[in-house]
Amino acid sequence: MNTLKAIKKRESVRKFKNKKPDWRNIIEAIDSTRYAPMAGNIFSLKFLISQDSEKIKKIARWSEQPFIAQAKYIVIFVSNPKATQFYGERGKKYLTQQAGAAIQNFLLHLTEVGLSTCWIGHFNDEQIKTIFKMPEKTQIEAIFPIGYEDKKFKKKKEKKPKGEIYKMLNFEEWGNSRMKKQEYIESRGPEGY
Repeated sequence: MNTLKAIKKRESVRKFKNKKPDWRNIIEAIDSTRYAPMAGNIFSLKFLISQDSEKIKKIARWSEQPFIAQAKYIVIFVSNPKATQFYGERGKKYLTQQAGAAIQNFLLHLTEVGLSTCWIGHFNDEQIKTIFKMPEKTQIEAIFPIGYEDKKFKKKKEKKPKGEIYKMLNFEEWGNSRMKKQEYIESRGPEGY
């Protein structure tokens, strides 16, 4: 699958089949995160994988999203704040940015191998840390329930991009919605003059 096709195909799924994925596909998707850009080229993420259905049910409860309980696996992305500590206060921003870049790699890889997920950002951090005996200073970035999409619940509709591209762009200055017209430069030969 090419990149653009995977980007357009990827979607959030909230209905999973009762079929268990091959955990190796999940590990490979996690491995793809290592190619994401990282501040100072220091990889700042760790991951927790669980297939324990009781723990997954607790995550569903503490995320206030019951559909998570259907998932056969969950993956939790965790940042290590020490990885960017020498960037000072700005390091916190870097952690979030690079987690997002790594997550996109992860999501696209899952799409390519036919697995589905939904990016969960709303959850009770303290309860999740307690369930998995995580250190207090751990920074949970996101949780991903993983399974195979149950397509019998899928509504047939064309996926459309969010917003219009030309309403999002600014050129040279904020509020300038047009690109300056490029001047035509006549070629005068192989030397360029």
